[in-house]
Amino acid sequence: MESFRYRDRMPSIRPRGAMAIITNSHGKYLLHLRDDIPGIVWPGHWSVLGGGCDPGETPRQTIVRELREEAGLFLTDLDELYRTPDVHGSGQLLTFFAAHWDGDAGSLELNEGQELGWFSPEQLDGLAIPAFVRRILHHHATAKE
Repeated sequence: MESFRYRDRMPSIRPRGAMAIITNSHGKYLLHLRDDIPGIVWPGHWSVLGGGCDPGETPRQTIVRELREEAGLFLTDLDELYRTPDVHGSGQLLTFFAAHWDGDAGSLELNEGQELGWFSPEQLDGLAIPAFVRRILHHHATAKE
């Protein structure tokens, strides 16, 4: 007889979020330096842009909204890549999307955080980046080779 596992029968109640791995034609990643204030997840760390899902919002809708809100960036050609939990930060199940953009990071309208910048895969190890984001970026960089 098959054992009953409650978690297989119920939808996940874990909060959801979405993140965007944005690359340019030079193979660099667009990263966001988060504010360094108490009460936010990963303060003072570099990360990819993204955030939490609003009620009733899909991860794809979330990332389009977050890119617009955080950086004034309007991207809709996004490929879903990975799902992973942020177990040491927000606790959200995050969906990672990939996009391509060749613009100037300095020209973006930064509404959250301290700075936006382009970084090569070789520069990532010198930055304070949440470990799970670093792993995903390294995986993404090596998968493209």
